[in-house]
Amino acid sequence: MFDEAALIKELTFKAVRSSGSGGQHVNKVSSKVELYFNLELSTVFNEDEKSKLRDFFQNRLTKEHILVLQCSDSRSQHRNKDIVTQRFLDLIRLAFEEEKERIPTKTPKSVIRKRLKNKRYQSEKKANRKKPDID
Repeated sequence: MFDEAALIKELTFKAVRSSGSGGQHVNKVSSKVELYFNLELSTVFNEDEKSKLRDFFQNRLTKEHILVLQCSDSRSQHRNKDIVTQRFLDLIRLAFEEEKERIPTKTPKSVIRKRLKNKRYQSEKKANRKKPDID
């Protein structure tokens, strides 16, 4: 489908300091990894594939059509880089996945009977609440 090795070469990584608690160590170690992917400058995908990716990532792309992913799950910068790269490749695969068309099914007769029986029961219950009609 697409060349993963060539795609990974197009990625840009940046290590930054993680936010949140962690004591003294968190202030001096850049373990959080940010991944940048410029969709417009990519040579791996053709124009049709780029438009499909643009639609899939419409809420995630910046104005310059750059996808930014970040990972601070692990305390290791190398592990975070592996995690964010795998997450990116999974998203790309998901973007090209064809969605199954739903086949509508027929409502079972037993369900229809049950619904009508319940309607009849509710109707009788409400009819019994009225005062009797003595004419």
